[in-house]
Amino acid sequence: MDAIAAPRIAAPRTAPHESVGSGAPVCRARYAPRHPLQLHRILIPLARGGDGPCFRRTAMGAWITMRTPTGPATLHLDQDSGGVNATAWGPGAEWAIDGVPELLGARDDWNDIDLSPSPLLTEVRRRNPGLRLGRNRLVFEMLLPAILEQKVTVVEAWAAWRLLVRKHGSPAPGPAPDGMMVAPAADTWRLIPSWEWHTAGVGPQRSESAVRASRVAVALERTVTGTGDVVDEAAEASVRLRSLPGIGVWTAAEVTSRAHGDPDAVSVGDYHLASTVGMALTGSPVDDDAMLELLSPWAGQRQRVLRLILLSGIAKPRRGPRITIQDHRRH
Repeated sequence: MDAIAAPRIAAPRTAPHESVGSGAPVCRARYAPRHPLQLHRILIPLARGGDGPCFRRTAMGAWITMRTPTGPATLHLDQDSGGVNATAWGPGAEWAIDGVPELLGARDDWNDIDLSPSPLLTEVRRRNPGLRLGRNRLVFEMLLPAILEQKVTVVEAWAAWRLLVRKHGSPAPGPAPDGMMVAPAADTWRLIPSWEWHTAGVGPQRSESAVRASRVAVALERTVTGTGDVVDEAAEASVRLRSLPGIGVWTAAEVTSRAHGDPDAVSVGDYHLASTVGMALTGSPVDDDAMLELLSPWAGQRQRVLRLILLSGIAKPRRGPRITIQDHRRH
């Protein structure tokens, strides 16, 4: 890319003499955008727990594993005052490096959003000028954990994700931290026997949704073009996702916000989200319908507003009963 007209990322360099194991070349690049960049703020939607098998935060960056179209990869990002140093290992290393700008929000544009109706949002944005919506371009890999998170606590969902990925995934290429794995391929998810879903605490409804989704994984990946308008691309992806049995508005939004960088994704039906939005914008909890009304002035940019609200630290009052964690293995 031109160093003046666009964010700078050096061409990936493959160093065969640095290979870690057979077929695990090392690629390196440096990403130096002209705009502020808050790497941790951008990547947090990928975390899914502090000790997840596919994401680990470091002091100045993160380790991320991914199953790319060209094979497994481990990506390490390290931020300094001038930009981000990116290193990737594995057959998918070059694909991972090529995607660093998009992963860190290069296609996300906040210039047209008007936050003036809300002093809170204006102040949060002022304090977080480097927040951007990233897109990791991996639809199925974002869909599986979202299915596991349906109608259960994150504690349950993340425990199931860790167990299933560590049992059926593949070792992370390169010098990834202990316990990191690459998530299973679609064909592998499809072959997990029912008793292993059961052992992981995943009920039949969610496991069947995961298996159905695995059968159309290739078609889902085609919704990421990299060339069209991000909003249009995400909208088409949402329609395709919601055409699958067991995939509703909430799950589709959880996927398109991560895989496509959808600036308008709203996870309607989330247990906490509507109340949090209501507390931030009115001082009182609200339901989904009222949340959508409150967000309507920012139509087309609602995910950006939601990210700012979540960064504000405002949450609904914790007076209600806690969700009971169910043990599906007893049934």
